[in-house]
Amino acid sequence: MPTDDFRSIELLSRTPYGRVSASRRALPFTTVTRHIVVDGRLILRLHRGYGYHQALDGSVVAYEADNVNSGEPDTWSVQFTGTARVILPTPAERELFGRTPRLADGAPFDPVFLRIEPEFVTMHYLTDVPVFRYAHPL
Repeated sequence: MPTDDFRSIELLSRTPYGRVSASRRALPFTTVTRHIVVDGRLILRLHRGYGYHQALDGSVVAYEADNVNSGEPDTWSVQFTGTARVILPTPAERELFGRTPRLADGAPFDPVFLRIEPEFVTMHYLTDVPVFRYAHPL
């Protein structure tokens, strides 16, 4: 694995959530998902009730995670492109995810897991990023 791929894996290990994108009935979609890194591959946990896993299983997907909202002056973004497969994680892998959310859009969270075998890895850095201030305080 090239050095940048190792660095990308290390960066993904620093953040627990990212976004997976694919197409569903020929329309693009993106959803937020929890991830862990195991042996250079990503394992995702998402809510089965959305049905996204059916569109993702066997499909080429893009997965992106970043630290853009961290407030750090140097930010990064990592994107993996590869094939996703529904899996049954080992007990040790399930434990790495931590506690499962209680609800997803008001329904009990029913986890489903996918593994992404990365084929392409892209990493970007922004240096000396100004702190973003909302125009209107919340």
